[in-house]
Amino acid sequence: MFFPHNILLITNLIDGDMKIMDKKLKVRDMIYSALFATIIGVSSYIIIPLPISPVPITAQSLAVMLAGCVLTPIQVVLSMITFLLMGIIGIPVFSGGTAGFGIIVGKTGGYLIGFLVGAIIISLLVRKNKSLVNMMIACFIGGIVVVHILGSAWLGQVTSIGIKKAFLLGSAPFIPGDLIKAVVAVLIGRKLSKEMKRIGTQ
Repeated sequence: MFFPHNILLITNLIDGDMKIMDKKLKVRDMIYSALFATIIGVSSYIIIPLPISPVPITAQSLAVMLAGCVLTPIQVVLSMITFLLMGIIGIPVFSGGTAGFGIIVGKTGGYLIGFLVGAIIISLLVRKNKSLVNMMIACFIGGIVVVHILGSAWLGQVTSIGIKKAFLLGSAPFIPGDLIKAVVAVLIGRKLSKEMKRIGTQ
């Protein structure tokens, strides 16, 4: 017969399974977060200086958009905070292999903050809809608009040149390239997302 102690036993078993699942999810979150924090950091070494701008071209914006396309919002937050903390404590993961808290509060700090905010927005926008069009819109909003608004505003404030001139110097030259990066991030991100879903890791 199905006595109360049977119900208690089943409840305990279910609770145990849920705890194991929760633990696996947490481990998975940490692994993905560490992996993408590393990818974003390594991508900083792919750099093309521009004589017309104080902000160099790097592959970091591509890596950030890819993280937003592939990771869950919580994984994005963890990966981006890990990336920023790595740079703050002295690990050379910022643009051109730089590091230190001075970079965060310096002229390009707004772009780093924009990476954090933008990646979260991308992840939130694509979480339930990973169609090609939706992912492109998400990358445009989070990976380009948000990043360049925050970056230009910060650059204009720190250098006292104003947001308009800061945009012309620090953002405008990069937008065409960022559009290409967005396309690449979406194409790679869709394939990764499908594969992760297939093997049950997302």
